[in-house]
Amino acid sequence: MATDDTSVDGVAGRYASALFELANESSAVETIEKDLVNFQALLDESPDLVRLVRSPVIAADDQSKAIVVILDKAGIGGLTANFLKLVTANRRLFVIQDMIKAYRLLAAKARGEISAEVTSAFALNDEQIAALKETLKASVGKDVTLQSRVDPSILGGLIVKVGSRMIDSSLKTKLQNMKAVLSGAGA
Repeated sequence: MATDDTSVDGVAGRYASALFELANESSAVETIEKDLVNFQALLDESPDLVRLVRSPVIAADDQSKAIVVILDKAGIGGLTANFLKLVTANRRLFVIQDMIKAYRLLAAKARGEISAEVTSAFALNDEQIAALKETLKASVGKDVTLQSRVDPSILGGLIVKVGSRMIDSSLKTKLQNMKAVLSGAGA
């Protein structure tokens, strides 16, 4: 049976939980979440930054220097910057995207929301996002925080993941299913 379990585990979960506890004590949950969303946006926009974050061959010192410059230019400071510097120093930067996701789950849970990941072939406008949030709220009975990402390879439609449930209405999947049916019919 599908659940909307928002527990976090593993390295990413431990780091995210520690950050969330510190943020909660400092009454900075929302500020840190915004900073992490901004950092994720930088990752989404820059393949070079993703390489910096994920590459095991880049020296820790070089990674640290680069992260400091990036955080400064992005205007990310305080607890979020210290967290990202610590993660870098501990050589765990390669899982930062999972840490961000886990933190956002914890923040949403604290607000009484659930988090949904939405993948679309093109960027959704505000009206489409609002309609999708309302539809999901009616389905799950709670406010929904959307994490959107664009993947042109799905051609059209949406892939929505809420907790352990996934709804794939992408054109790519429908075409693959049709191809499987047609190739099976000719056998």
